[in-house]
Amino acid sequence: MKKIARQGGKVVLIDGTLVHTQRRTGKADRKNYSGKHHRHGLHFLALTDERGRLVWISAARPGRTYDITAARHDRILAHLRAAGLGTLTDLGFRGLDNDVLDPVIVTGFHASRTHKLTPGEKGANRVLAVGRAPVEHGSAHLKNWRFLSKLRADPVRATRLLRALLVLTNLEVNR
Repeated sequence: MKKIARQGGKVVLIDGTLVHTQRRTGKADRKNYSGKHHRHGLHFLALTDERGRLVWISAARPGRTYDITAARHDRILAHLRAAGLGTLTDLGFRGLDNDVLDPVIVTGFHASRTHKLTPGEKGANRVLAVGRAPVEHGSAHLKNWRFLSKLRADPVRATRLLRALLVLTNLEVNR
């Protein structure tokens, strides 16, 4: 993050994503099941610059891990403040940064049964979605490696593999 700040960047993009994997046998794999996606997999956070180039990925965690939990575990907010950077995120990170006067993390507006979004809030969500598109592309480039779907490794081995694929993905995309 400090390298991006030194190069003149002001914003990074963060998103949590699930890498679909095969089910491992035994009770140990129940935590790898994501109820949201109805699949087994490993969850990781991806950090990209404004152009969508992957800069960093977190350690692989069980598929049932929420984005905000992973961000708290990795102390993302403290690292962003130390580097002087801001970030655009989805609603999965809502509530991570409660500093109203100087927010580091910008999330969209959330609708509920009692609160319908105004046209201005809907427009702001659209603008945020356009700004966040590069991080989705960065995650998609990493998940294009076909053998990830056949992965049956534990999160520690998968972390090493994903970080090696991060290097290969950046070499492939930047050609």
